[in-house]
Amino acid sequence: MESKAFEENKGTLDVNIGAGNIAAAVSDSESIFQKKVRVTDEIAQVLINACALFSILLLVGITGYVFYHGIGMINLEFLTTVPSIMNGTFGIAGNIVNTLYLVVITLLIATPIGVGAAIYLNEYARPGKIVRIIEFTTETLSGIPSIIFGLFGMVVFGSIFEYSLISGAITLALMVLPLITRNTQEALKTVPDSYRIGALGMGAEKWYLIRTILLPSAMPGIVTGVVLAIGRIVGESAALLFTAGSAQTLPFFGKYGEGLIQKIGQPGGTLTIQLYLSMSNAEYDQAFGIAMILLIIVFAINYITKIIAKRLQTN
Repeated sequence: MESKAFEENKGTLDVNIGAGNIAAAVSDSESIFQKKVRVTDEIAQVLINACALFSILLLVGITGYVFYHGIGMINLEFLTTVPSIMNGTFGIAGNIVNTLYLVVITLLIATPIGVGAAIYLNEYARPGKIVRIIEFTTETLSGIPSIIFGLFGMVVFGSIFEYSLISGAITLALMVLPLITRNTQEALKTVPDSYRIGALGMGAEKWYLIRTILLPSAMPGIVTGVVLAIGRIVGESAALLFTAGSAQTLPFFGKYGEGLIQKIGQPGGTLTIQLYLSMSNAEYDQAFGIAMILLIIVFAINYITKIIAKRLQTN
């Protein structure tokens, strides 16, 4: 009898306690919503929203201004021909091809090295003095002015390849290598350690873990580094003036396409080089037209890169 009464009292007590907790939770939630908002919090929120809006308006403003002044130059002749005094034409087809050449070659050189260096620093190297020296060197390298890279590339690579796209691509690879390495390293650090412990605990090898788990998980950060590198490649001009030259000729295809390979060893001016030359000659309509094409190429490359990253991540 006593045990039965005790159980009934205990049940009643639990119900009361539960009801009390619910009432306390409701009162706490009401107090949270009824809490007085500070003026400083409202001011901070307004400033944050204003900064975000300013960033959007800045992008829209620059893009709209360039498109407004450059749209008049865009036509089939402008996009498919090269400058010719005899034919009286001015086109940027050669500059577009040279820019795409440099983007592809530079990424083919810098991306494997940068991602591999980041994997070594984050997954294989033991934390210590050597790792700190490598990271400090990488950060310092990313802050060197591009004109110095151009001077170095002209002296070192120019003596081997002369003025050519490959000389400019190697120079640009040195410039964007720290960017890709640091972004990849930070992306790998965001992957939870539980992924590593779980995979190794199940008997997975180190490289299998990196290839199938870590790299797909860090792919958004890696793609961010590649996109930033593309932006710097497309927008670079100072280093390329010393290494790649300013030629505007289109590659000769050849019988078996050998001309496309030979183009790598020939000089070639990018869109930014031609933009600089047009501005120097006070040809502002041409300059804005080239700037518009540059923006379109950057947007297209970024969009395609993100699509590829999503597919790699899902696979």
